[in-house]
Amino acid sequence: MRTLQSFSSKLGPWFHNLHLPDGTQTAPDHPLGDFPAFKWRMIEPHVPPDLNGCPVLDIGCNAGFYSFKLAERGADVLAIDVDDHYLRQARWAAEQLDPERRVMFRRMTAYELARASESFELILFLGVLYHLRHPLLALDIVAERLTGRLILQTMTMPGAPPGEQPHDLALEHRARLTAPGWPRCAFVEHRLAGDPTNWWVADDAGVQAMLRSAGLRVVDTPGHEIYVCEPGENAGDHAGARLAELRAATGLAP
Repeated sequence: MRTLQSFSSKLGPWFHNLHLPDGTQTAPDHPLGDFPAFKWRMIEPHVPPDLNGCPVLDIGCNAGFYSFKLAERGADVLAIDVDDHYLRQARWAAEQLDPERRVMFRRMTAYELARASESFELILFLGVLYHLRHPLLALDIVAERLTGRLILQTMTMPGAPPGEQPHDLALEHRARLTAPGWPRCAFVEHRLAGDPTNWWVADDAGVQAMLRSAGLRVVDTPGHEIYVCEPGENAGDHAGARLAELRAATGLAP
């Protein structure tokens, strides 16, 4: 008799440690522990317990752990990833963990959401931003699709707590850009942790500034490198330029 363990082993290696109905775990020896269950415990209080019929987006869904958790709450989930290996795992796992078939998996980048017609009441954007060569563009695109709440997780670098920024900065004062607390972002030209897709690593001040620039308001930070956001009133002085560049970069009509 073929067991879930034997099937899951053939689909390995797994990055998500899924707990299958027969007690099988797909990555029981994960170097981070029971991942991403411990991350879910941080964000779960910020996810409505009843998502019945709500359109939800999981960007970078991997093997589907978060998507299945959202489906358990009744959400209609669009789960996207660019890795065929992870999507094969997710579609197989859905047979075990998504009996009502609430999750639709799609091979798709965050940038391609610019041409999507859907909007979403909840978006999970976890562990993806630092893998993107154009992170601000991706944030702008995601913000356009959001009607409710965004939960972002991204790798950060050490930095001072966010400081107050002047409304304008004269050229002769630009040394302030190197002061502690100024939002900053490090570019990775080669590799970080052996991964050539780790492009940008912002500090906490940088992440929060980028979110505000995309027209989002940070309402909570429930854990290290986790940001709970909602649409803000505007994106400050950059609102018009942001939308114009978004339209130009994505080829959408003004």
